[in-house]
Amino acid sequence: MRVHVVSDVHGNAEALARAAVGADALIVLGDLLDFVDYHDHGSGIMGAVFGAEKVGEFAKYRRGPRTPESIAFVRTMWRDLGTDAAGVVREAIRDQYKKLFTAMTVPTYATPGNVDAPELWPEFANDGVHILDGETTDIGGLKAAFVGGALLPDDAVLRSNGVWRPYLRYERDLEAATEGLPDDVDILCSHVPPAAPELTYDVVARRPELGSTSLLALIHRARPRWSLFGHVHQPLARRMRIGRTECVNVGHFQRTGTPYVLRF
Repeated sequence: MRVHVVSDVHGNAEALARAAVGADALIVLGDLLDFVDYHDHGSGIMGAVFGAEKVGEFAKYRRGPRTPESIAFVRTMWRDLGTDAAGVVREAIRDQYKKLFTAMTVPTYATPGNVDAPELWPEFANDGVHILDGETTDIGGLKAAFVGGALLPDDAVLRSNGVWRPYLRYERDLEAATEGLPDDVDILCSHVPPAAPELTYDVVARRPELGSTSLLALIHRARPRWSLFGHVHQPLARRMRIGRTECVNVGHFQRTGTPYVLRF
């Protein structure tokens, strides 16, 4: 069995179509959407909605400290879209998803990331695309478990701006999802890594992302052969072992265009 695994696709539908070539199955670990493209300001959902110049200004503010000026700029951007800003963004999201799901041409097993709108996925998934979150499935005779979303700090409040809401979950939500998974998992598939410092630290951003203690507990309990994930674009360690489990960050697919290949 040859399985190609990708994460953090961020709109790269062309590479996603190529990733299906030669694979018996495709595993997609979330972040299909390219919401803000910091490399090409004219791309992504915000580029389509606001144009490259405004997104360039937005990116400048995002790289700096949160100030009254930056807050006012972002609020003005959304306000200028008019009363149906959410509808405009939703249509731009749908346009991306049409291209992305069309690129999944082999049996595909997918879980959403934080830069996703999972409630829209059933509109675009054909019969060969299996959407999984807190569930298991059989892939080539092995049991694969899927857990989607990214983490929100326990003391944080997720506020909606009425336009876009990322798929963020508290650790207690991931704990509830993982506790329902069996002990005979062979492949653990998630968007975020387990809570190991080597796997969560981003060497370019120079900060750790949130890894899941619940995923780590599941690895210790179920001892799967593989733990596969993404989310951290430039990790300190791309792979490490936790007991018998090979933990692998499958890579920032938008930039590499190369899937991680799993053979069994």
